[in-house]
Amino acid sequence: MLVAPDKFKGSLTAAEVAARVAAGLGVPAVELPVADGGDGTVDAVVACGFTRVTLEVSGPTGLPVRASYAWHPTGTPSGPPDEGRPTAVVELSEASGLRRLPGGHEPLTATSHGTGELIADAVARGARRIVLGLGGSASTDGGAGLARALGARFLDADGKELEPGGAALTALDRIDISGFADVSGIEFVVASDVDNPLLGPHGAAAVYGPQKGANPAEVKLLEAALTRLAAVATRTHGLVGAVEHDGTPRPMGVAGAPGAGAAGGAGFAALAFLGAEIRPGIDYLLDLLGFNELVRGARLVITGEGSLDEQSLRGKAPIGVAQAAAKAGVPVVAVCGRRTLSDDELRAAGIEAAYALTDLEPDPERCMADAAALLERLAARLAADRL
Repeated sequence: MLVAPDKFKGSLTAAEVAARVAAGLGVPAVELPVADGGDGTVDAVVACGFTRVTLEVSGPTGLPVRASYAWHPTGTPSGPPDEGRPTAVVELSEASGLRRLPGGHEPLTATSHGTGELIADAVARGARRIVLGLGGSASTDGGAGLARALGARFLDADGKELEPGGAALTALDRIDISGFADVSGIEFVVASDVDNPLLGPHGAAAVYGPQKGANPAEVKLLEAALTRLAAVATRTHGLVGAVEHDGTPRPMGVAGAPGAGAAGGAGFAALAFLGAEIRPGIDYLLDLLGFNELVRGARLVITGEGSLDEQSLRGKAPIGVAQAAAKAGVPVVAVCGRRTLSDDELRAAGIEAAYALTDLEPDPERCMADAAALLERLAARLAADRL
């Protein structure tokens, strides 16, 4: 029995979900908390054998916050060492997430600087592979803050450093990377299920700006700022951007790459400044956590997340788990807080059945408050049906 759930957002971490399900089953089970690169990724990876590294960095408003990343000296917590590569898993929402905003949204000035500080610490520690989980971002700064923390300088026409945040990029004239950290020989992987480009109607500002509190005028300003960033990045140090010198946006190059718009454009910075490869978040993290080795010989895989809905079908953790288990020929069932997917939709996604907390308690608020106890009861019902 392999229990491999994501978190129940607002109620339980992935590790807590796995523990409660295992307790309710009443039979031996292997617990493997999982994540897809968004909120909770560091918690899930630490629960599977990585070490938590905590330090003080800049939050999205510039105020200090305590944030963590995950570290493993040989690259994988299960199975043989992965070529002995020291590996760090950095979750953007740890330092630069919406949950770090003390007083509400700051769409024009929020920065990804703290995430860059976490990366810099991992580089100094000797990481040879750094996995970036991009999700839950508070900023739309194109990853400029992240790059600044690693030594890039974003300058206006007078050679002055720009203020933090996306809006300031409208005055960008030059990017100086002469003092950029030496990241040669480090593999950077972006674990994300977002395929948006940096610019345009499906880009970082248009799609995600409103979620971060930007009104239509601010979205337009942020789009102009990110367009400027792409153009200057191309002109000043040879990056292939999505804007030609005539200022015409074109869907090509780094800024036009799927995933460049992830986390307010932090995906663009990862591609442009770090040479990162973008991989589907859940697929990569399952590989990192040794899922394929653990699923062999399992009778059943139990996955899940707080809400099984249309968003789940777009590369979220339970679907990735189901697809990976299918390759091993192991059936999958799910637990969740609530579900809106039909039985047919679940089966098409590789999940034979789903058990929801709302089956036991129809009040969503009580489900959230009593999720742990309800989950154990739900697991007992699952065991009676399936084992």
